[in-house]
Amino acid sequence: MKGKAALVTGSTSGIGLAIARAFAAQSVNVMLNGFGEAAAIEQLRAGLEKEFGVKARYNGADMSKPAEIAALVKATEKEFGSLDILVNNAGIQHVAKIEDFPIDKWDAVIAINLSSSFHTMRAAIPGMKARKWGRIINIASAHGLVASGEKGAYVAAKHGLVGLTKVASIETANSGITCNAICPGWVLTPLVQKQIEARAQQSGQTVEQAKIALLSEKQPMHQFSTPEGIGALAVFLAGAAASTITGSAYSIDGGWTAQ
Repeated sequence: MKGKAALVTGSTSGIGLAIARAFAAQSVNVMLNGFGEAAAIEQLRAGLEKEFGVKARYNGADMSKPAEIAALVKATEKEFGSLDILVNNAGIQHVAKIEDFPIDKWDAVIAINLSSSFHTMRAAIPGMKARKWGRIINIASAHGLVASGEKGAYVAAKHGLVGLTKVASIETANSGITCNAICPGWVLTPLVQKQIEARAQQSGQTVEQAKIALLSEKQPMHQFSTPEGIGALAVFLAGAAASTITGSAYSIDGGWTAQ
């Protein structure tokens, strides 16, 4: 993969940043995208270049705006000469019952968690076909395979993303392109850690007890997946050993969807 170029949306923190780092460690040039303080993002970008000896760039395209998404893909191709690996990771969440779900929140979740991936793929696939090589990796969720209450927009978007992945895999099957989805369960992010600590305080449990209680609601395995593990799976799916793996949804969820 040395010298290839990857675009990872939503990559200024969390899972997306771990994926960007995983590809940079394989000598892949990386286009970062996401929100955050300009100084912090610049530190991340420069840090990737220094640590891994690759080109790293940043584009702040709003993933809810199709015109900005198309410009992001063009900018990546112009900067690196190609866009070889597309990772659709950007996502947001809102929790409410269907009858209470604000329409603007529904539209925003669908736009960023589903439609943005359509727009990046639509813009990136022609170049991949012309070069006869491409890897598309969509970060879905366990909620792309099963449902939970009060997450209507998120579940609908992630199910849609798994379906879109399958369609793209069929359409590009003989073009040197693969398209797969990764479906994480619980991932220990700073936000989830805060939820665990708040739960422990409210229930009188230890943090470890609160962690196991949270995981047990969905997963047989009392262990969080890690951003780094997801990054390693993404690198595998982009590698030579996965050249005939396409249209698949890979669970990394501690057994959540095995039940």
